Amino acid sequence: MNVLPQLETDRLILRVPQRDDYLLLRDLVADPEVHRFLGPRPEDPTTDMFSRALRGAGSWQLYGYGMFIVHEKGSNAFVGQMGLFHSLRGFGKGLDDVVEAGWIVARPFWGRGYAREGMAAALDWFDRTHDPRRIACMIEPENHSSVRLAEHLGFVRYDEHTFQDEAAVDLYERIIES
Repeated sequence: MNVLPQLETDRLILRVPQRDDYLLLRDLVADPEVHRFLGPRPEDPTTDMFSRALRGAGSWQLYGYGMFIVHEKGSNAFVGQMGLFHSLRGFGKGLDDVVEAGWIVARPFWGRGYAREGMAAALDWFDRTHDPRRIACMIEPENHSSVRLAEHLGFVRYDEHTFQDEAAVDLYERIIES
């Protein structure tokens, strides 16, 4: 069995999710400002986050990488979720059967550089433990903070996608040559 990682930065602890972490995620996205760029609000946030947690566990089990639960060192306050997961979006455009990056940070921690610090650690870990490969992400164009973070992490915009409900996202990729 693979040993699952725990990462530490100067200010953060990134750990593999545990069984009841879907409750942390449910409460995280209950904040309308946090959920603002995450697509339509689900009818039942608890079951939605439970399903996401199971998909995340599957990414760890099947691919050896996934999203981390992030806590602040010292206070142990829940900061958010960030990392890499295996994606199959179903609309092509380079987001099917691919490594995808993602991050969600609780509002009290916005503007502190925690997403940059945590994602840099997650990407560094991924690059060291997996074959170098393309990583994708999708960001709503109005989410300027996430666009700046993606660009800082080496992602470049390569396309856009409009969903049936007419919501649009920009598609980004990070390519590391082996």
